[in-house]
Amino acid sequence: MFADDPASAPAATDPGDAVATAPPAQPEEADLTEGAPDAPASATTDADDKADGVPSSRGCEQGWYYYPTSKTKDYHKGVGAEQSNYNGTSRTAKSTFTSEVSGTVGIAYSGELNVKGDTAVVEISGKFGVTVSASLTARIGNSISVDTPAHKTTYGRYGVYRLKSYGYSQHTYVNCGKGAKKNVTIYTPHRVGRAIWEG
Repeated sequence: MFADDPASAPAATDPGDAVATAPPAQPEEADLTEGAPDAPASATTDADDKADGVPSSRGCEQGWYYYPTSKTKDYHKGVGAEQSNYNGTSRTAKSTFTSEVSGTVGIAYSGELNVKGDTAVVEISGKFGVTVSASLTARIGNSISVDTPAHKTTYGRYGVYRLKSYGYSQHTYVNCGKGAKKNVTIYTPHRVGRAIWEG
């Protein structure tokens, strides 16, 4: 369950929706790098990366390109401290969570992302028909109130949901030959929101 930032599109919420009983899943990649490259990488000279195509008379625009192949789901990246509220009464009570800090969440990836973040975002958006960004800001003051059942604890975390997808970077040479594919797992900011769960 999440509450959208006023700057993003509102989500349809059903009062009867069940609250999760565990926090949202976190990315499992041990080598995850926060932040996309600021500039495209230069072409490598390894044998695997050399052009393998027949020279073309028309030529190609030389450089790195990113090709998304599949996507999975959103993963929540928190901004600020996780909040909680225990209801020690015998009746349902309201818990209100208000964000106390503001923070910007950008792209994270593992593998060789040899293009700028904006380039990857354009390709992912076009491939999957979703709106993702190079960064999104979770702002201070966002508030949500939820029911906490008797003798239960409600937890809340404010931040940014990032879409996990897969793809590869590949260098194209001026003769239209292509280098080796460099696999990438990438998390692109999808929406600002809040994760809520009970324990």
